[in-house]
Amino acid sequence: MILESIERENDIKKVAPEQYNQLAQEIREFLIQKISVNGGHLGSNLGAVELTMALHLSLNLPEDKIVWDVGHQSYTHKLLTGRRAGFENLRKYGGMSGFPKRNESECDCFDTGHSSTSISAGLGLVKARDIMHQNHTIVSVIGDGSLTGGMAYEALNNAARMKTNFIIVLNDNNMSISENVGGVSKYLNNIRTADKYLDMKEGIYNSLMDTKLGEPIVESIRRAKSSVKHLVIPGMFFEDMGITYLGPVDGHNINAMLKVFREAKRCKSAVLVHVLTNKGKGFLPAERHPARFHGAEPFDIETGLPLKQKTKSNYTDVFSTVMCKMGEREEKLVAITAAMADGTGLKRFRNMYPERFFDVGIAEEHAVTFAAGLAAGGLKPVVAVYSSFLQRAYDQILHDVCIQNLPVVFAIDRAGLVGSDGETHQGIFDLSYLSSIPNMNIMAPKNKWELSDMLKFAIDFEGPIAIRYPRGEAFDELKEFRAPIIYGKGEWIYKEKDIVLVAVGSMLKTALAVREALVLDGYFCSIINARFVKPIDTDILDEACREHSLVVTMEENVASGGFGEKVRSYLDSKKGSKVTPDILNITIPDEYVEHGNVDILREEVGIDAASIIRKIKKRFEREA
Repeated sequence: MILESIERENDIKKVAPEQYNQLAQEIREFLIQKISVNGGHLGSNLGAVELTMALHLSLNLPEDKIVWDVGHQSYTHKLLTGRRAGFENLRKYGGMSGFPKRNESECDCFDTGHSSTSISAGLGLVKARDIMHQNHTIVSVIGDGSLTGGMAYEALNNAARMKTNFIIVLNDNNMSISENVGGVSKYLNNIRTADKYLDMKEGIYNSLMDTKLGEPIVESIRRAKSSVKHLVIPGMFFEDMGITYLGPVDGHNINAMLKVFREAKRCKSAVLVHVLTNKGKGFLPAERHPARFHGAEPFDIETGLPLKQKTKSNYTDVFSTVMCKMGEREEKLVAITAAMADGTGLKRFRNMYPERFFDVGIAEEHAVTFAAGLAAGGLKPVVAVYSSFLQRAYDQILHDVCIQNLPVVFAIDRAGLVGSDGETHQGIFDLSYLSSIPNMNIMAPKNKWELSDMLKFAIDFEGPIAIRYPRGEAFDELKEFRAPIIYGKGEWIYKEKDIVLVAVGSMLKTALAVREALVLDGYFCSIINARFVKPIDTDILDEACREHSLVVTMEENVASGGFGEKVRSYLDSKKGSKVTPDILNITIPDEYVEHGNVDILREEVGIDAASIIRKIKKRFEREA
């Protein structure tokens, strides 16, 4: 196999050109085989095989730098930099990340995981290169989906002023920006990328700029040629910004890309290379169903079907069902997502109420302020978003929603530890950053029925309110505990004495296991379902303090700014009263949590049942 000869970066340059297609095929077969076992991002990687090969053939890593936007399409890059063995433990705890990591290889120049960041990061690397008088090449790869994020245009606006080489590769797998408009476009593109054209263009520019009237003449020529190019050349949006546009080029034709990248490296400005690729190329199920194979669970290669069939509904399913029912009852209900209709469960709502569904693309900041405008206009907007992506819109939540106290509902999916995607995707900060904002209200359901009740409550609520719920199967016990949702109030699940567990959302299930073990060991243990993280229920805490000597808060969030910190602050304010119980905060440490199986991660950060039991016994016995 040719792939086995790739042991480190730049080994691909030893491969004969006539073997490029065979190597691409071997890479696809390797990725399909490994991802079918471990799961991972399949479609995006299959579509970027030849593009990655062409970049590695054109560049000299690690001196030259590639910044991968989001980074889930970097598997081929990892293969070509000698990390083939790492795929045995891809996205597993202690194993290789599914995203670029600087601490994993010097060929990964920038950690990524969220969208629309690569141009900004690349621009910074370019400026650092120039200030330090270096001459290597910087390439930022961004997808057409990521180009819907406003941050990308902020970076393009700055890149347009550069007088130094910076290559931006637009990996367009939907042809969503511009299409090849025929033979004239292809002909003019060939002229513009030819050596003689670039040499002549550079020579004329330098000669004119050496004269006093150089700049006005250059500007006049630019305006004149632009009026013609607007008619026949795609990419004029970028050209008008001042960014040289090359393409479109077939993203599965390595030789064509090598030629364009060679010319792009010669430009003394920012240059955008428009590459057309097919997402999921080489694996028919992924080509037919790209959304399903964006982040795939282990699957059967023959059929493409998941190996583990879903048996229970998850929280996203519950959210989806309630949204559809409420959409029928409430004509003012509207739903917003940032390119995640499937992932957030809004696909059914979109099909039933298309005029009340809005997909704004990968633009969380816009989604939130857009929702604020909808609310100001008299509608009831629900913004469905993953926890780790909502943090991208912190200013908009604070400035545009909460200052005006607008009734926007934030349905926060994937809250808490999410597992294999690692640090950039763990939803462990939302309670902290949302709690810091005046007028924001936060709920967390203990089970699937409570999510349903909370969503209905939130839609009727007159003010900003968030519901955060975890990834995975919805907890379907404790149906008998279904008291009406009352603003700012928690509920007793078990009421005894000595130890009281105050659990937030997903941690209620863990609290049940903790209590069961403690009771077997002879302890008395109560459980409170917090329900509200903001405001906290001070009445139920006061009641708990009268009968318990140890209050244990439990949350799937970092310690700083979380629920436990608020409870501790309140109880500290009560010191000096007759009863001042001890408090133990069970939280995720104030640190980033790497990728891995969620059960392993929970144990590692100390929020699993066994770890909590040990901490409680140690604290309770010490106080006794």
